[in-house]
Amino acid sequence: MRRRVIAGNWKMYKTLAETRAFFSSFLPLVAGAKHCDIVVAPPFTAISTAVEAAKGSSIAIAGQNVSWSKEGAFTGEVSAPMLAEAGCRYVIIGHSERRQLFRETDDNVAKKSLMALESGLTPIVCLGETQEDRDAGLTPQVLSRQFSGGPGALTPEEFSRILIAYEPVGLSARGARRPRKLPPKLIACSGDARGEKFSVRHASALRILYGAASSLTIFRG
Repeated sequence: MRRRVIAGNWKMYKTLAETRAFFSSFLPLVAGAKHCDIVVAPPFTAISTAVEAAKGSSIAIAGQNVSWSKEGAFTGEVSAPMLAEAGCRYVIIGHSERRQLFRETDDNVAKKSLMALESGLTPIVCLGETQEDRDAGLTPQVLSRQFSGGPGALTPEEFSRILIAYEPVGLSARGARRPRKLPPKLIACSGDARGEKFSVRHASALRILYGAASSLTIFRG
């Protein structure tokens, strides 16, 4: 059975002091949680503080982005080995905001995923269409392209070590119109993989997250 996972992306929020305060309040709330994996992705500056604060708990820390290169003259980038050394176990790749605002491509998503895996990190690979794509009925084509160019380009062994997040572009904004469930094409992508490149075992074990802005109102339905 696929183990559930809950991941929280802090984006560009929280100072070091706020990070410590968050974990001080959050840890007692999840101390007895055994039914799922919990992942928190703070900004780069707070990773070490988060790792230290979460020490001894079951909470894993993730990076919000990663370079496709191990090292080099890439001002402002952070490498997978750096994230791993800082204590990260996961890394978010291809987030909708990275695709929309920073022109993240499917090819870069694939290269970043390979570098993350090489460094012992678990990639959380994001796929998702824009509101314009949804309105035009292009969701199936967009998700198929992103899957084929990203996680679909991995080997079966590599594919078995990733997570996928359905993270539609623009749905990270509160109040945006969000689908109530995973689109059929995304489910079909993981199903198609069984007969093409990946075995039934690999495809059936794939864990898929739904990534969008959350609030108490959303959780309460």
